[in-house]
Amino acid sequence: MSIETKTPGKNEILFTWFNRYSGVTIKTPSKTLVIDPVDVKPKEFKKVDVVLITHEHYDHLDPFIISELHKLTQCDLVADPTSADRLRNTIPSEKLHAIQPGSELKFGEVSVKAEKSNHPPAATPVTYIITSEDGVKVFHTADSLPFPEMTAIGEREKPDVVFCTVGIAPGASPEKGVEIAKLTKPKIAVPYHASSPTELKRFAELLRKEMPNINCLIAENGKIYQVSKKA
Repeated sequence: MSIETKTPGKNEILFTWFNRYSGVTIKTPSKTLVIDPVDVKPKEFKKVDVVLITHEHYDHLDPFIISELHKLTQCDLVADPTSADRLRNTIPSEKLHAIQPGSELKFGEVSVKAEKSNHPPAATPVTYIITSEDGVKVFHTADSLPFPEMTAIGEREKPDVVFCTVGIAPGASPEKGVEIAKLTKPKIAVPYHASSPTELKRFAELLRKEMPNINCLIAENGKIYQVSKKA
């Protein structure tokens, strides 16, 4: 069943992980947000309100897919400055929003806030805090390694779910992913961006040992998950 056919209840969001990188669709009661759509067919998305791009690398930015998504859905596009520059001839200017760490955009009652990213190979990478109409908070860390300011982000935002990079990106590992969870203290930590299922399982083992109060959710590609607001 497609995520577009389901509607989250009050104080809930739905999400699905759709590739082996950081491709995630988030459904709030009123909006559908797609992050880093790569290795996916645009026609699989029936409704998209906002596409978010974290940085310009091939496994996060595919201008052709974004162009097709925009043609199909007339969605808005939010991107780090480097990615936004690469999309200026693809997306109409009124729909393209370049965003810097510390900036926030609103789409109806849904908030998208850019934060710092510790991913040195990228030019201007960002991470995102997405806040639903009911205050459910998702921290999408893209390819970021841990950084000290994550503690303040966690204390300020109190995220319900954090996506933690555990592989593929330079320096990323299950250990670094667990450090992200320890710094941000979400209700649920989701390991992703993995080169193998072993990295996901290793993350779960380490998290259970070091932070037993944080729930680990190993997401299966294409499966729909529900997250409720943190108490």
